[in-house]
Amino acid sequence: MKSQFSLFLTRRFLPLFLTQFLGAFNDNLFKSALVTLITYDLAARYGVNAPILITVVAGLFILPFFLFSSLAGQISDKYEKSRLIRIIKLAEIILMVLTAAAFHYVQMWWLIALLFLMGTQSTFFGPLKYSVLPQLLREDELVAGNGLVNAGTNVAILTGTLCGGLLIMSPLGRWYIAAGVVGVAAAGYLASRFIPVLPASSPGLRIDRNLFRSTWRLITYPVPNRPVFMSIIGISWFWFLGSVFLAQFPSYAKDIVGGDEQVSTLFLVVFTVGIGSGATFCNRLLGGRVSGRYVPASLVAISVFIVMLYIVSPSGASGGALAGVREFLAAGRSWLVILSMFLIAASGGLYSIPMYALMQHLTPETHMARTIASLNIIDSLFMVCAAALMSAMIAAGMSINGVFLSMAFINLLMLPLTLKLAKTKADKKSQEAA
Repeated sequence: MKSQFSLFLTRRFLPLFLTQFLGAFNDNLFKSALVTLITYDLAARYGVNAPILITVVAGLFILPFFLFSSLAGQISDKYEKSRLIRIIKLAEIILMVLTAAAFHYVQMWWLIALLFLMGTQSTFFGPLKYSVLPQLLREDELVAGNGLVNAGTNVAILTGTLCGGLLIMSPLGRWYIAAGVVGVAAAGYLASRFIPVLPASSPGLRIDRNLFRSTWRLITYPVPNRPVFMSIIGISWFWFLGSVFLAQFPSYAKDIVGGDEQVSTLFLVVFTVGIGSGATFCNRLLGGRVSGRYVPASLVAISVFIVMLYIVSPSGASGGALAGVREFLAAGRSWLVILSMFLIAASGGLYSIPMYALMQHLTPETHMARTIASLNIIDSLFMVCAAALMSAMIAAGMSINGVFLSMAFINLLMLPLTLKLAKTKADKKSQEAA
């Protein structure tokens, strides 16, 4: 196989990559702008508690993944996928035009309702994004394709979050965001027009409209296929750990290293670049083979580098004015903190990408989108559990350093699962025979 970046020169991959990149960017541009606007303006204007409302907003964006993933997975398997993607991207344009109007007239409740609808739109796009990769790519391209999509998604989340937060509070911020969300949605639809035709995986499927029953069936379907189900649990654990670190970066920056919001943003950038680096390096390490052989080592590396972060971190901020990026980087151990974060994230990228490829390779094509939808639900459940566990630890008086260190040891509970995955043969025939 050629360099993984040669996939960008193919129509099989580039239009899908651009479509998903722009979609992830737009989700986070909108969400970040809304959260920032609530924090610094709308909460006072509407007389509401900002932290509580922001928590509600975050929950409303995730809620559709619980409610509609089963329906999204069934629809994705039943119908031709490129047409579905275009319909979803067209719906995004309509939603973003309404969002632009809501930003213009500063209608907070409209914006919150539209964020829920954007979460719904993302719920229906999610199963398509990963289920089409095995149809578009050869087996020896799956690891590379997943790595690039994962890296691109993380970069899109980072840049969308930064742009939303920085632009919305500028003098013409609402105009910039309004034009941005509509323009990006239109660009995403244009890119989707070039995605090749992708035949329906299961055209004879009868859609179960009972959301509770179909959700339960969706979650339990992968269980008998042990390598696929173990891959799903392993991927969801990656999101569990990632959500712990991303949620606590602002507190770590302020309370542990004595840094301001710029330092918190630096940590976010380092973490994102690290995940992307690990994800893209994974293909070179595996030589294009679909294999879980390095998953256990990557899991252990995550724990080792979390312990390293704990060792090089200060015990707490010394007080006084918060340091900016320049002052932080001039401090003695700052580069060791950054290196530790980068290595944690890079190990996470190496850990997760083989499991995405295994899951896709070993799932029957007729159930691919529903399996991805099942992954989305379990991912969301794991992230909710992570938030609950963090809240309990902090409420019990544990420091941010203590939370991170505890994750290093809790993480090793996944080692038996990863060792089984390392022995899994990426052979569809052998799985079907089993």
